[in-house]
Amino acid sequence: MATLKSSLAFLLLAFAFFLCFIMSTGSYDYFQFVQQWPPTTCRFRKKCFKPRPLQIFTIHGLWPSNYSSPTKPSSCTGSEFKELAPRLRPKLKISWPNVESSNDTKFWEHEWKKHGTCSERTLNQIQYFWRSHSMWRSHNITEILKNASIVPHATQTWTYSDIAAPIKAVTQTIPSLRCKSDPAQPNIQFLHEVVLCYGYNALKQIDCNRTPGCKYNVDILFQ
Repeated sequence: MATLKSSLAFLLLAFAFFLCFIMSTGSYDYFQFVQQWPPTTCRFRKKCFKPRPLQIFTIHGLWPSNYSSPTKPSSCTGSEFKELAPRLRPKLKISWPNVESSNDTKFWEHEWKKHGTCSERTLNQIQYFWRSHSMWRSHNITEILKNASIVPHATQTWTYSDIAAPIKAVTQTIPSLRCKSDPAQPNIQFLHEVVLCYGYNALKQIDCNRTPGCKYNVDILFQ
């Protein structure tokens, strides 16, 4: 009997350690590949480095996520950020710039520490950044919208479906849109981010769940 109790205690302790490991390294179901529209970022952050923000969608991040809580996991225990390879850096300066300052490396380090560490068992740091750049190249959101006659305009507005439909047609999956709202203009929202979703291994594109981001019945400005 004593041996049985000892074995059960050992199993419970091992299970507790396993749970702690999973929580610290990150448990996730899928990836959100988030691209931002820099003019909207700069409109609301009000501290952008460049006087005129980039007029293309750029990477915000590749975020391992859970269906029950899309903002989790984050800031997991993992490897420290290492200087990126010279061959990759100039590519990321185009696809993944820091639109708020001139320090791109600081932005990459932040995204790795907050999100990349949570999927490190699937993608190491090199794979994480290369895969993100490849995703950005695979579907040029700026061009997809342009081909659907959706281009930046001072007053023209679109519906959620107007913007999501051409992206779905090209990618063959359902995207998610995120908007920013100005309290002074309650009947308008500004397109901020386009999210494409990928499976656990960040290889196969999948439908995104509709998460809070844009109000469905409020017109969207794309400036």
